[in-house]
Amino acid sequence: MQMNIVSALNNALDLAMAENEKMVLLGEDIGADGGVFRVTDGLLSKYGESRVIDTPLAESSIVGTAIGMAIGGLLPVPELQFAGFMYLSFSQIVNHVARYRARTRSAITLPMIIRTPVSGGVRTLEHHSESPEVEYAHIGGLIVVEPSNPYDAKGLMLAAAHGKDPVIFLEPTKLYRLFKQDIPENMYEVPIGKANVIKEGNDLTIITYGTMVDVVKNVVDKKRLSAEVVDLRTINPLDEKTIIESAKKTGRVMIVHEAPLSFGVGAEISARIAEKAIFELDAPIMRVAAPSLPYPLPGDEKFYVPNEMKISNAIDKLLSA
Repeated sequence: MQMNIVSALNNALDLAMAENEKMVLLGEDIGADGGVFRVTDGLLSKYGESRVIDTPLAESSIVGTAIGMAIGGLLPVPELQFAGFMYLSFSQIVNHVARYRARTRSAITLPMIIRTPVSGGVRTLEHHSESPEVEYAHIGGLIVVEPSNPYDAKGLMLAAAHGKDPVIFLEPTKLYRLFKQDIPENMYEVPIGKANVIKEGNDLTIITYGTMVDVVKNVVDKKRLSAEVVDLRTINPLDEKTIIESAKKTGRVMIVHEAPLSFGVGAEISARIAEKAIFELDAPIMRVAAPSLPYPLPGDEKFYVPNEMKISNAIDKLLSA
């Protein structure tokens, strides 16, 4: 069946709710309106107000309520309308969601999936285009995933629904309806913590995720490169094995992400490669990312988000090193 990311996530939530009566959705306008991007469309009429709950505009309370639900044995899936609004619930996430299992020595786990749209490229206002993956990946106790396509979105959501630990599920806004894929209608999982080598090659490795995956693929195809393209899919835990093996294979590595450069996912990956594969590299590791500045106003985002030209120029530089 042809699905975009919105319909794939909707299908995944539907299957998971039918399978597990303890799964509960909550968030602003997720009921009759189906959420701001319609990911939960139709689920209220199917599962009722006790399982699809419209909440007040209060992110800290949404996550706090989800914590109580999880302690009580439910599987809450809170939706926070935009990643920039998640910061209002940061205390709940850091102090309780991430720590409760460790605090109780695994006596109590907090299975939940915190969903939010992320990243830019769609000319939105301030706080609507954040790429906060590194903030949450740095916190022990949280799983952080960011799919780049409908197939992975559904499979990762179902894998998260079957887990016991809290998952920060980041959904790239630009990709919600950008393209469709043929996806099985039945239940399947994409394993959390396993990257996807979407293109094999020998000359260089490009590691990326989320909105940048298709941009990188387009550049590689246009330049007719023998590049190995790795889609992380999961930010934490990182699939270090796949990353290191690819770095050793090609000898040249580039990391591309939309989030700001400083202290980002690219820096973490660079450090791990340097620690475990430095002598197999033929050139310095290169990163292509947004500048370390607040996300700009809509008219300037084309200068901020990495594009095909920036990636192409960086590839030329890396191959000539």
